[in-house]
Amino acid sequence: MALDRDHVLRSAAALLTRKSTATMDEVAKAAGISRATLHRHFAGRDALVRALESLGIAECEAALDAARLDEGPARDAVRRLVGEIEPAAGLLAFLYTENQLFEGGEQNAGWARIDERIAALFRRGQRGGEFRIDLTPAWLTEALYGLLASGAWAVTEGRVARNDFTHMIVELLLGGALRREES
Repeated sequence: MALDRDHVLRSAAALLTRKSTATMDEVAKAAGISRATLHRHFAGRDALVRALESLGIAECEAALDAARLDEGPARDAVRRLVGEIEPAAGLLAFLYTENQLFEGGEQNAGWARIDERIAALFRRGQRGGEFRIDLTPAWLTEALYGLLASGAWAVTEGRVARNDFTHMIVELLLGGALRREES
């Protein structure tokens, strides 16, 4: 029987988003395969995390495409992006904390493409007068990543309803935490 690599990766992602310290034994069990089978396809945790990184990049790029970042107001594109990326937010939160992804000083080219596409959206919003110009597109991109990870953790732990994920992230990112004057 051939190994369904996508199933293994998605099972690993689901487990590791809930328990980032899960062992390879636990990953194998979650995927319904033996530890030996898992090790034949992923030599160790680092290889598994690198494969999950590739999956995360693919998920992000698909979300970026589906969000149609160049259409309509930039704030609406941000809302679409957060909504599209929400199913992969747990995996991204896990990857966000994996330090070995950043060892060696060389960023994966996929993350660089994603960073640039999101920063371009924020630049477009700044040029159009929608977004503050005192915050760089790079910082807004990093803030979005942080909010996506925090939102995923909060949903996973039951502190936030899944249905509130997009609204809370977009409102905090674009509106800030300052209370607005009632008119």
